[in-house]
Amino acid sequence: MRTGTEETATERVGVKSARRAIELLEAFAAADGWMSPGDLHESTGTPRSSLHGLLHTLVEAGWLQTNPTLTRYRLGVRALICGTAYLDRDPAVPYATRTLEEVRAQTGFTAHFARRHGSEIVYLETRESQHSTHLVSRVGRTLPTYATSLGKALLAELTSEEVAALLPDTLPALTPRTLVSRERLEQELARVRETGWAAEVEEGTIGVRCVAAAIPYRIPATDALSCSIPVDQADDDDAKRVAQLLVAAATELGRKLRAAGIR
Repeated sequence: MRTGTEETATERVGVKSARRAIELLEAFAAADGWMSPGDLHESTGTPRSSLHGLLHTLVEAGWLQTNPTLTRYRLGVRALICGTAYLDRDPAVPYATRTLEEVRAQTGFTAHFARRHGSEIVYLETRESQHSTHLVSRVGRTLPTYATSLGKALLAELTSEEVAALLPDTLPALTPRTLVSRERLEQELARVRETGWAAEVEEGTIGVRCVAAAIPYRIPATDALSCSIPVDQADDDDAKRVAQLLVAAATELGRKLRAAGIR
C-alpha cells in the first residue's frame, strides 16, 4: 500500500506530465508546420528527457502525426475531432450561424461569430462573401483582442481595470496600423461603450476593415458578430451603416438566445 506522501508525489508527477502534454499541443497549434523535438524544447522548455515519451504517447493517441523518419511532428486528426466537438455542443452556434447568413445576405460582406478567450478572440463560425478576396479568418483562428473590432467590442464590456489586467504590458503590432497605445485603446473602448459598436481599419489584416457588435446574452458579453470589408469597397459612412445593422442583428440574436435559456 502506498502512503499518503507517495500518492501525493505520484499525483504531482501526473499533473506535471499532463501540463507538459498540453503545452506541447498548444505549441503545435501556434506553429505554422512541422516541429522537431529541438523546436519543442526551445519553445516550451520541456526537458529533452521527457519529450520522447510525451511525443510517442500523443502520436499513439492520434493527437500528433509524425514524418516517416520520426524526426518531426505536427497536429493529428484527433485535435480536429475534439475542436469540432466543441462547436457541435455549443448551443449558441446554430443560432449564430443563421444570423451570419442573414448578415452576409444583407451586406454582401463576410460575417463572423467569435468568442473572447482571455486576451484573444476565437473565431467560431464564418460565412464568407462570394466576392471575398481576403482570407480574414477561419474557424479556430485566434487574434489579440486589441487588434480586432470583435475584440474591442468585447473589451468594452469590461471595466478599465479589467482590461488593464487582461492585456500584456506591451501590445505587439500585427500591421503598421495596429493600435498599440494603451491610452488610445482606452479612448477607443470608451467610444465603443457610447456607440454600441467597434471598428478597426487594417489593424489586424492589411486591406481589410472590420466592424463588430457584442451579443447581449451574457454579462459581460463573451461573444460578438463582425463583418470584414475590403478597404476599397467601403468608406466610413458605409462601415457605419454595416455596424448599425450588426448592432440590430446582435441585439436580436441575444434576445433569441436568452429566450432559449442559453447562457
